[in-house]
Amino acid sequence: MHDTSPPAPSDRDDEYTLWIVKYGTRTAMRHELFLNYGLYGEPDGSASMDYFFWIARNRLRTIVIDTGFSTEAGDIRGRTMLIHPREALAALGVDPRTAETVILTHAHYDHVGNNALFPTSALVIAQREIDFWTGPLASKRQFAAFVDQTDIAGLIDAQQHGRLHAFRGSTSPAPGIEVLELGGHTPGMSVVSVQTNDGPALLASDTLHLYEQYEREMPFSGVTDLAAMYEAYSTIRTMLNGGITHLVSGHDPSTLSRFRASNRLPVWPARSAQPLRTTAAPHADAARAHRSTPQGSDGQL
Repeated sequence: MHDTSPPAPSDRDDEYTLWIVKYGTRTAMRHELFLNYGLYGEPDGSASMDYFFWIARNRLRTIVIDTGFSTEAGDIRGRTMLIHPREALAALGVDPRTAETVILTHAHYDHVGNNALFPTSALVIAQREIDFWTGPLASKRQFAAFVDQTDIAGLIDAQQHGRLHAFRGSTSPAPGIEVLELGGHTPGMSVVSVQTNDGPALLASDTLHLYEQYEREMPFSGVTDLAAMYEAYSTIRTMLNGGITHLVSGHDPSTLSRFRASNRLPVWPARSAQPLRTTAAPHADAARAHRSTPQGSDGQL
C-alpha cells in the first residue's frame, strides 16, 4: 500500500512539490474536441475532458498556476464542477488572499475564472494575451465563447492596480519556474516549467488539452493560430529532448493516472460520484513515456 501522506516541501529555493488539482470534468464527442475531425476518417465517439489547476510549493513560497472556472461560467457551458477551486485551495492549505504569485497560462474562462479570489496577488500573464482579449477581435463569436467578461474585467482591474505582470516571450517569476509564451490555442498561450526533485515538469496547459493531440498532431477545435499550435508541439518535443522530465497535459483524463495521487481532497457526492485527487509529484518517467500505465492510486514521490 502506498503512503498517502503529503511529501515534505523542499528546502531548496528553486525546487518545488507540484500539485495537480482536478476540480471539474465534462463529456463531449470527439468531433467537438479535435479541429476538422472528419479529415481523419475515424468514427466519432464519446470523449472526456477533465479540468485542472496547479500549485507549486516549497518552504519559501507557494505559486498557483491558473484559477479554474467559476460556478457561473461552468454552469452556462454545461461543465461539471467537482469541487470549487476555493475549497480545493483551502483543503491544501493555500489562502488565496495572501498568495504572492498566480501564473495564468491564458485568459480562457476555465483558466482565469475565480481570479477575484486573489485580491493582492501578482498575476503573471503574456502581454499578447491581454492585448488580444481587451482588443476588438475578442468580441467575435468564435473567440468570445471561450471567455467570461467578469474574468477579463478582473484582469483589467489588476492591471489598473499594478498587480498584472505582463511579459513578452518568457519570464521567471521565481527561482526554478519559467513561463514560456508559445501561442496557438490563444495568442499568448503559455507553458510553465517547474523544477521538482524528480526533474523539471512542463505544465503544457492548453498547448495540449489531450495527450493524443500532441502524440498524433491532432489540434484542438479551439484555436487562434493553427500554424503556431503545430509549432508549439515541435517546441514541446524539443523541450522534452532538452531535459524536461515530465509532461503534464491541460485536460487529459489520464493525467492523474500518470502521476502519484495523494488523495488529499475530499469526495463531494453532491457534485460528483468519484473521488477528487491531487498529485504531489510524478512517477519517474511516466510523463516522458506519455502512454504509461497507471501505477498506484495513492502515494507521492
